[in-house]
Amino acid sequence: MVFTNSLSSYYEKFLATGEVKCIDEEIPFEIPKGWEWERWGNIALSIQYGYNAPALERGDIKMVRISDIHDNVVQWENVPFCNIEAYDIDTYLLKENDILFARTGGTVGKSFLVQSVPEPAIYAGYLIRTRYSKELCPQYLKSFMESRLYWEQLKSGTIATAQPNCNGKTLGKMLLPIPPKAEQSRLVQKLANFTPIFQRYAKAQQDLDNLNKSIDDKLKKSILQEAIQGRLVPQITEEGTAQELLEQIKQEKLHLLKEGKLKKSALVDSVIYKGDDNKYYEQVGKSDKEITEEIAFDLPNGWSWCRLKDICSIFTGATFKKEETVTTKEGVRILRGGNISPFELRIKDDDIFLTKDKVKEDIILKENDILTPAVTSLENIGKMVRVNSDMPNTTVGGFVFIIRLYLKNQWLSKYILYLLSSPFMIDFMKSITNKSGQAFYNIGKERLSTALLPIPSLAEQYRIVAQIEKLFEQLR
Repeated sequence: MVFTNSLSSYYEKFLATGEVKCIDEEIPFEIPKGWEWERWGNIALSIQYGYNAPALERGDIKMVRISDIHDNVVQWENVPFCNIEAYDIDTYLLKENDILFARTGGTVGKSFLVQSVPEPAIYAGYLIRTRYSKELCPQYLKSFMESRLYWEQLKSGTIATAQPNCNGKTLGKMLLPIPPKAEQSRLVQKLANFTPIFQRYAKAQQDLDNLNKSIDDKLKKSILQEAIQGRLVPQITEEGTAQELLEQIKQEKLHLLKEGKLKKSALVDSVIYKGDDNKYYEQVGKSDKEITEEIAFDLPNGWSWCRLKDICSIFTGATFKKEETVTTKEGVRILRGGNISPFELRIKDDDIFLTKDKVKEDIILKENDILTPAVTSLENIGKMVRVNSDMPNTTVGGFVFIIRLYLKNQWLSKYILYLLSSPFMIDFMKSITNKSGQAFYNIGKERLSTALLPIPSLAEQYRIVAQIEKLFEQLR
């Protein structure tokens, strides 16, 4: 029970114990005279969890799920059946003016006012049913469950797990402002009159958000394309050439070979050059081959084309059986495609783990590694992220590529990250994919390794990366 005193402070009295507590810090705003603040649990006749049972084509009674509700209407023709003991039906039976509340998953907090029940039905276990006195207007309560105050309280009370959830106890603690009954009805009618305006505004706002996102995406793609063609920053002859960088990478490969960390076959580099006839050639060993048709654009002086395989190794992560994973969240974390967003590596609550003996040391993530899905949906081809520092207890799964540069240099790795994220490279990756099932595409490692890369000097890479990061920051 919530009340105010003569000093206009808010107090809550717990009837069971008689305790009185000041709750001024919980009250978000002042309400009109005649209104009262109250806890959800105090106004609800019941807060009842749903029935846990498998969905069936035929059964004792229909069972409404949150997925059966679209645009605040139950698609009754799609509602499945379930089996339930007859003596349990009354506990879970839906009635007019009940409010259903999704307590877990991606729809947590979503609510639905039951305005009619054309046939007997109960509700699924991940829903909560709330039921109220006839002195409260159900449409007003449903309107509250669309308000910012409701969602703010829900967010603060949601338990952050692999599946976010909000239990009945948390729901019962929510504060809501209660006007007199007649005013509740007037408010509902007023909101109904404004609904078409709200809907038009919401659509206009969504269209604007989509337009802004589209513009930002196009600008970022344009920036990356300009960068890899040598048009984002001025050319400075004194900064050296790409050939000098490629020679440095070659020396590093020789060093890795001597240490036993690289196979001799990785030393077979190609040299790509432009002949006197203005055609492009690739020299591998003693043989030359014209590759003019593979060259997408001319490069500034000092830049060079090279194959991806000449500057890095490409390999996939750990392969394992489901029963080999551990539930203690100890050992080695396995990142998957869902952990990779453009330029952002996300650690998730539902990441899986393997014991250290199941993971080879050479696939543990290191600073400057670049990660990208090897098997993914068409729209996610080319998602790239860079590992900013060594991750000694983390690797990726078998459907993710690790691109590891031979030369350890943050500016080279950042430049390659942006290069591989450019429209030029994404188009290339899409061109070499094989369809894998109905929705997934497989990028072959061997074909990816043949990608042609436009490379500037290391000093120019630094300036390019700095300019990209500056422009991207301005687009946030």
